Parts: sequence; C-alpha cells; structure tokens
Amino acid sequence: MSAAIANIRPFSHLAKPSDAVRLFTPNWFAATMGTGILAVAFGQFPDIPLLFTAGMGLWLFNIALFTLFTALYATRWITHYSGAKRVLAHSSMSMSLGCIPMGLATIVNGVVLFAIPAYPALVPLAYGLWWLDAGLALACGIVVPFMMFTRQTHAPHQMTAIWLLPIVAAEVAAASGALLVPYLAPADQLTVTLLSYCLWACSVPLALGLLVVLVVRMIVHNLPDAGMASSCWLALGPIATGALGMLLLAEHGPSVFAANGMAHYADAIAGASLLIGVLLWGYGLWWLGMAVLITLRYFRGEVPFNLGWWAFTFPLGVYAVTTLKLAHLIPFAPFMVLGSILVAALAIVWLIVSTRTLAGAWHGTLFAAPCLAED
Repeated sequence: MSAAIANIRPFSHLAKPSDAVRLFTPNWFAATMGTGILAVAFGQFPDIPLLFTAGMGLWLFNIALFTLFTALYATRWITHYSGAKRVLAHSSMSMSLGCIPMGLATIVNGVVLFAIPAYPALVPLAYGLWWLDAGLALACGIVVPFMMFTRQTHAPHQMTAIWLLPIVAAEVAAASGALLVPYLAPADQLTVTLLSYCLWACSVPLALGLLVVLVVRMIVHNLPDAGMASSCWLALGPIATGALGMLLLAEHGPSVFAANGMAHYADAIAGASLLIGVLLWGYGLWWLGMAVLITLRYFRGEVPFNLGWWAFTFPLGVYAVTTLKLAHLIPFAPFMVLGSILVAALAIVWLIVSTRTLAGAWHGTLFAAPCLAED
C-alpha cells in the first residue's frame, strides 16, 4: 500500500521536493527545443487548420514550459549558487547551456509564425527577444568552448556530439533572424540580415569541423555507451539549421540588400545562399540515414531513458522544416513528401519522449546534477 502511494506522490524519488530546484540543470531546456520545433513544423502547414492550430497550441505550451524552466533555473542560481556555478566546469553538463537560447529561438519563431500575422504590434517584442537570443547564443558559443580549453578535462574517446550544443545556438539565432527580417522596419532589416550571416559564420564552420572529429572518434573508438544513444542525432542539428538559415537568407536577403543600394550583389548572394543550403541539406541526408541506423543498433538492446532523449526531436524537426522550406523554394515534389513524412515521425517521437519525461518529472527520477556528484 505504501509503495502504491509513493508511486502517485510527486517527487517520490527525491529526498525532499525542494531538491527539484537544487538538482535542476540546463538540459531540461532541451524539452523546450523539442516542443518548440514541433510547433514550428506544424506551422509550416497553414492550409491545414488542424495542424496549424495544434502548432499554435504547442507554441503557447512551450512558452509556459520555458517560463517555468527559467524560473526554476534562476531560483537554483539564487538559492544554490555554489552548486549552480559548477556547471561551467563540468565537461558534459556545461554543453547543455546552449539549450537555453535554442529553446528561446523556437519561441521567437512562433511569434513570427503564429502571432505577428494577426497582431503586427508584436513585431517589437519578437525583435527584442531575438536580440536577447542572439546575445545568449553568442555568449554560449564563446564562453563554453573557452571553459573547455581552460577548466575542463576532455579525452578523444569520451567525445560525443554534445560538444556541438553550445556552438549550434548561434546558427539557430541566425535562422530566427532571417525568418524575422520581412516583418522589421527597413532600417533594422539590414542590421539583422548582416548579423544573421555573422552568427551563421560563428557556428557552422566550427560545427562542421567538430563533425569531422566526431566521425574519426566513432571509427577509432566505436559508438558511445547506450546512455548516449540519442547523441548521434545531434550531428544532424547544425547541418540542418545551417541549411535552413541559408535558405531563409536566400529568400529574404536579396530584397534587403537591394533596398540598401546593393542590388548588384543581391542575385549573387541569393544564389550562393541557396547553393550552400542545398549542399548542407544533402550532407544532412547522409547523417539522417546514419542516425537511423545507429539508433536501430542501440535499440537492439536496452537503452535507458534520460533527458538526452530530447536529442531525437530537435535535429529531426529542423531537418523536416528545412526540407519543407526547400519544397517552397524549389518545385520538386519529393521535398514536400519527405518533409511531411519527417514531421509525422517527429510528432510520434515527441509523444513518446514527452510522455516519459512527464512521468520522470512527476516521480523525480529525472532530477540529477552530475556536477554535484562529489557531494
């Protein structure tokens, strides 16, 4: 009887409920990334009211989720400062700091997709949030690698794709900026367009270099243990986001340059951006196939559930949205078919991961802070 009561009592696996704050870590924000990208993916189907409305509902839910997580994490820094600051020196948990700006970016994208068309007065809100997101993303992309260089200990055989997380945030902000550009005042369009290209450049080249190291690591040392099974999908993230950013800049950038006296560059910029986007999408197709095969291999055995499972969602979602954007820009029917299939797969994966996350959060089994392990 007591065991049954424990199973329905919240945080039954924690010594006390307040430990949920003490043990709250930034990898929880991966749930806002996965939920947000599903909302954005559904938002790509404005002609299907059911999907579009579901996307809007998920976006609103994601705002509440992001607000809750922000409050919990801020409270941890205020009430457990000495423990919270250890995240910077931790070799794996510090990587998930990049999840915070990437989760915020999906909210900014939702404002553009779902709110601004009906309420144009919200453009300044989206613009302000984008600046906040870009600042956080750039800070993660610089500070966390610096900590890797100076305060953390890493080894080649321990490398996984989570090294990409703090770096990818900048290109996610770049894609969000490109999506926002058409709604901005002419004076702001050039600024955001140029900064989006720069944010892309602060992320994609470095991420592609790390992917080379990751391939060599897997060749030499084989796959990570089952607890990191989902990390194989993270490699798809920077490729897909980099492609999406370029496609959006190819779509909206030329008119911005033309309006600012650079019409003679507009066509070249559009063509180069489109080409880069298509090439990255093709590279992503290889990683998509590899991630599927690796995942099937892992699930031949037992794969323990953890918050890392959210890595199954965001990269897949960004690749799906990128594929649908290609279908919009290039009249090639298979793009729309593949993009729709990927969105359906994303919805199924999200349902599985979110259900298990809700159960783990209720019982308290998912609250863990590896940076406090020595306490």
